[in-house]
Amino acid sequence: MARPVEFVYEDVLNNAMEQFWREGFHASSVQKLLDVTGINRGTLYNSFGDKDTFFRSCLKQYNELVEKDLNASLLDESLESWDAVRQYFRVTALGASAKRRSKGCLLVNSFCESINYDKDLQKVVRSYYNAIRKAFLKRMKEAEKAGTLKKGVSPDLAADLLMNTLDGIRVSSREGKAPKQMQAIVDFSISSLQ
Repeated sequence: MARPVEFVYEDVLNNAMEQFWREGFHASSVQKLLDVTGINRGTLYNSFGDKDTFFRSCLKQYNELVEKDLNASLLDESLESWDAVRQYFRVTALGASAKRRSKGCLLVNSFCESINYDKDLQKVVRSYYNAIRKAFLKRMKEAEKAGTLKKGVSPDLAADLLMNTLDGIRVSSREGKAPKQMQAIVDFSISSLQ
């Protein structure tokens, strides 16, 4: 009789997600994934599939963090549009722990890695990434309607600028830039849109 598999699914996914987040898809060998998760090769393949499938599961797990941050900021209807935008930057980058900031963003990191050559994987990452832009766009449309978006700036352009600011902050955080410096960049970007 086969021994039952003994592991906590969420713990394995979280540990693997951390590995992918820290070193990227290609640098995270199957052996590194086995080491950080504490499972064996058979359990990996039987319970999680191959490395690509495992990575997709980890991206889904990461997206739950993204959704949590969105719900605490951009999707919080009790916040005014600009307050929601500021809160999003605080929650995701500026107020995050040093450990989390040092890893940047798994989605941005994945775009910068050669996953762009894998069209299916690129679609998965892009769909999660676009949820953030959609939330920014919704808030910029609200700002336009309220008359608080700078004249001549479309909500689409504003959302793109905020996404570029977010991407830059996440890369800068990996470089070790101080939160105070990044806050100044965020403040300038937001004020340029008001």
